[in-house]
Amino acid sequence: MPSNQFPLEEIARLPEIYHPTVAPDGSAIAYFFDGTGRNELYVDFLDGDGPEQLSDGEVPRSARWWPRWRGDSETILFHRDDDGDEQNNIWEIDLDGRASKLVEPDGQSILLDTDGEATQLYYVSDEAEQMNLYRYDFTTGETVQLTAYEQPVWGGMLSPTGDEIAYVTNESDDPANRDIYVSDAQNGDDARRLDIGDDGAQAQVADWHPDGGRLLIGDDTPDTPRVGIYDLHDDSVEWLGDAAYVERPSSFLPDGSGAIGWRIREAAYEPVIFLNDGTTRVFDLPTGVTSFPMGGHRHVFLDDERLLLANETPTTRRELFAYDLSSDQATRLTEAAYGSIDPEGFIDATYVTFESSDGLEIGGLLYDSGQRPSPAVVSVHGGPHTQSVRRFDLYTQFFLNRGFTVFQPNYRGSTGRGRAFKERIHHDWGGGEAEDIAAAGRWLASKDWIDDDRLIVYGGSYGGYSTYWQLVRYPDIWSTGISWVGITDLLQLYEDSMPHFKSVLEEQLGDPTENEALYKERSPITHVEDIEAPILMVHGENDPRCPLNQAQRFHDALIERRGWSEGEDFVYEVLTEEGHGTTDLDQKVRAFNIIESYLDEWV
Repeated sequence: MPSNQFPLEEIARLPEIYHPTVAPDGSAIAYFFDGTGRNELYVDFLDGDGPEQLSDGEVPRSARWWPRWRGDSETILFHRDDDGDEQNNIWEIDLDGRASKLVEPDGQSILLDTDGEATQLYYVSDEAEQMNLYRYDFTTGETVQLTAYEQPVWGGMLSPTGDEIAYVTNESDDPANRDIYVSDAQNGDDARRLDIGDDGAQAQVADWHPDGGRLLIGDDTPDTPRVGIYDLHDDSVEWLGDAAYVERPSSFLPDGSGAIGWRIREAAYEPVIFLNDGTTRVFDLPTGVTSFPMGGHRHVFLDDERLLLANETPTTRRELFAYDLSSDQATRLTEAAYGSIDPEGFIDATYVTFESSDGLEIGGLLYDSGQRPSPAVVSVHGGPHTQSVRRFDLYTQFFLNRGFTVFQPNYRGSTGRGRAFKERIHHDWGGGEAEDIAAAGRWLASKDWIDDDRLIVYGGSYGGYSTYWQLVRYPDIWSTGISWVGITDLLQLYEDSMPHFKSVLEEQLGDPTENEALYKERSPITHVEDIEAPILMVHGENDPRCPLNQAQRFHDALIERRGWSEGEDFVYEVLTEEGHGTTDLDQKVRAFNIIESYLDEWV
């Protein structure tokens, strides 16, 4: 192991900024920050005096969900749940730090938007079984359900005048399909589906044009996701950007002369300006992951030329910048903290490709620890419809600092390579993508500088499912596995899931009644007798996405069917006061301690 090990608690407690957003009048920015040791809400009025801590324990310990400004720029809205259970109530806090509960739906609720007059709040909730759109009136305290779709409503964005709202849902027979709808914002009447793309494709709405007559949209009909402007007057679409790249929209420019978004290539998010004349311009920023606030241009732009963004790379932590589009100059607003840790000790990623068992080319990020021979970790991302990207990751740098090379494969089903590649995993969990992950392990083990007797598969959520699956179906590859909030029993998961997650499972695996055999066969618990390598199972007791019984059932099966003993053949850790992952610093310290203890004893 390296002699210059980072102190475990110090790396776990490095503070982080989450979910920055601009006040509608551009006078301030708000974000979550855990510099005190606890997640709190901060406001920076951009007057040179620096940020002010607004909350004092009223906001959730974990910053999973974003805050939202009310339209008057004087109050901030946020989600609050109980110990990570994601059954969110909606709260508000004024600029004097006075916090109060606004909406207490029965179930999960997600903040979307407020109107410019600061009288209406829009959110989605599954309190009436499926995830649908609601409006809350600040003046009367009345809540009105605006939609009643059988499939979930994703997002919702208010027009500049506040009289219409755009959102995404699906009324098609294809469960993967997503269409954009525009309806009356007061009662949800007169909803019309916009004519975008093919049935089965997924459209998204990113922003309203300042004139209220156009929408900034995304669509993956041609396989490679593209950015366009939809004209609501004549139902026409003007497509922007370069069809050679996966591109996604963020917001219009304040004057409507173009838009900003991302170009995704080789696991980097490259910020781009899409001008109405068809040209594009790339921001002058380090290669990594650049992110903009959610919610359209009024939450992104500080004024007509400057916008708020966050930038990070595999070796530099997230910082906020004011970026001037007229000069391509970035002014740092926050500076990442490193404590006594020398950031020169962080290791950069290299983008590599390898062939899976069927010849399909798979890309991924390789982090070489420099240790020789090097133990190694194949780190599997969740989702599955996400991807590993060139951002700073504490867990990756922790493994590297302890001497472990890390490889992050973007298996079939990942985003960033188009619709066809993403949909290769549909109705095939534990199939082709599992071969990709196994091939990643074999590819890594083939390197003469890798210690293939210390090869770990590791992941959370869907990555946790993959960890279980790799150990029961590819036992010859792995020395051990670490599964974090993973899935073991797909039929049980469907039974326990929130309604909108049931819809996602139907999209991915089909109807559980019609496809019961597939659900059972691709469940790790079905094959528990085939596990050979030890496993560390970690799960949050309040996890609503992958409930605790997913781990508990596998734990019991290891004892009853495999004949193993806890502590001798495997390790099982239940995280109290935690759900499906966390940003809480105390929980991070606990997580790092669990991993380091397991590595020391079992690897």
